[in-house]
Amino acid sequence: MLSRFLRVLPQTVTDNLTAAYFKTSAWAKFGSSRQSHSINLRIDMSCLNVKILSALSDNYMYLIIDPSTKEAAIVDPVDPESVIAAVKTEGVKLSKVLTTHHHWDHAGGNEKLVSLFTENKLEVFGGDERIGALTNHVKHGDTLKIGNLDVECLHTPCHTSGHICYYVSSPFGEKAVFTGDTLFLGGCGRFFEGTAEQMYEALIEKLSKLPDETKVFCGHEYAKQNLLFGLKVEPENVDIRNKLAWVEEVRGENIPSVPSSIGEEKKINPFMRVNEQSLREYTKSGDGISAMGVIRKEKDSFKA
Repeated sequence: MLSRFLRVLPQTVTDNLTAAYFKTSAWAKFGSSRQSHSINLRIDMSCLNVKILSALSDNYMYLIIDPSTKEAAIVDPVDPESVIAAVKTEGVKLSKVLTTHHHWDHAGGNEKLVSLFTENKLEVFGGDERIGALTNHVKHGDTLKIGNLDVECLHTPCHTSGHICYYVSSPFGEKAVFTGDTLFLGGCGRFFEGTAEQMYEALIEKLSKLPDETKVFCGHEYAKQNLLFGLKVEPENVDIRNKLAWVEEVRGENIPSVPSSIGEEKKINPFMRVNEQSLREYTKSGDGISAMGVIRKEKDSFKA
């Protein structure tokens, strides 16, 4: 209902209303303090580091760091002050903003970050002209560098028409993908601007083809509710049950549930499993695209 209402308003009005909604939601959850839903956590690999930064009521921002050059990029910096503080703490040179999609809780901090960050001019990447402060409009297959790290842009339209996932690899073979609101731990984004066929292509024909060891950093802390839905779809899936127990444990200590991995998502995520016989039987669908549409419609009204 809210999304249909916002689509008929001018963009500036929409942005202001959306910002107010997300800020109010965070305030209702945490009050006026700087408390956050998760602790900030750094995932260190030998040549690819990721600092997980929590924002709003359940968003994640990610500071991607090349430890050899200290060059860094930030994914979806909706809280610019927290990003700048993390850049100073880590002692890195921020050069790029990687925006997954235009929604305010992901792109709403771009302009402020660019104006506040005075160390150097930031490049802002994204696949949608609706993204604030955009300097580099990317498309599927485009590449860029963060120091010695390689980044490939994967166009995954459906949640929004211009959604981009960023696949990052190091010279020593470490891999991570930043999936915004396309792929979540145990779930996927709503089909706001796309179709089941597009989400099938994004998840099954693009993301699932990445190496299984690829770490998945998604845009929100939705793990528990996604896994509860997964158990409804596949009550006998031991992998989902075990992952849910782990998530409940770490979330009890405000530890992020991210990252998962592509290989793990193939075991626990019903939207990555639409070609499995169990999903076909549950959805009474003859193909994966139809199954994708059925479970997304069911998930839209699911209450954990």
